[in-house]
Amino acid sequence: MNKPSCEHLEVPRNLDLQKWLGQQAKKNQLNYLLGHAEDGVIWGKFLQDGSLITSDSVFSQFAKLRSCTLQQCRAFGENAEVMLWQSDEGFKARLIKDEHLKREDYIPEDQILLGTQAEKVRDYFTLVSDGSQGLRHAVPLVDIEFDKNSGKTYRPLRLSVRHYIDCEQETGLAHIYLSRLVKLTTEKELAHAAKTYS
Repeated sequence: MNKPSCEHLEVPRNLDLQKWLGQQAKKNQLNYLLGHAEDGVIWGKFLQDGSLITSDSVFSQFAKLRSCTLQQCRAFGENAEVMLWQSDEGFKARLIKDEHLKREDYIPEDQILLGTQAEKVRDYFTLVSDGSQGLRHAVPLVDIEFDKNSGKTYRPLRLSVRHYIDCEQETGLAHIYLSRLVKLTTEKELAHAAKTYS
C-alpha cells in the first residue's frame, strides 16, 4: 500500500508565525488554515502570493493568530498539509505530502461543520451561525448555499479529511496511523465532484 511522505520541518526560534506559514503555503500550494488557540478557533485563507488572511482580520470578535496563544494549526491544500504545534521545547512542525497517492490509498471523510445560516459575507469570509446552538465562526468561503425552505436544520459546510492506513506485520491488523486536512468545501460542491468523478 502506498503511503504519504511525512517529514519534520525546522521551525526558527524567533518564529514570525504569519511569514513562516505564508512561506510554507507558497512552497506547498496550501489554501486554508485551521488553528486552535487558547482563546478560540482561527480560520485563514492563503492568497496566491502566500499572504494569509485570518478570520479576526475580517471579523474582529474572533481569536488572533499569535505565537503566545496558539496551541496548534494546520495549513492545508489538495496535495499537502503543514501542521504546527506547541510543545515544551517550543514549536514543532511536520509536512505531509500525498500527490503521488491514488484514491484507494486513503480513506476520505467529509466532516460536517457547524453553521445553519450566513450572517455576513466580507472579503473572503462568511460569518456563519448555528441556529440550534447559536455558535458562530467565520469560514474562508463565500457563496455558501443554505436551505432555508426545508424547515429542517441543514449544515452545508464540510471539512475534507484523509486517513492513511497501516497494517501491523505481526497481527495483520489495519489501523489509521495518520490523518490530514484537505479542503474546506460545501456539500453541494462535493456532490458535483462525485458526479464528475464517477
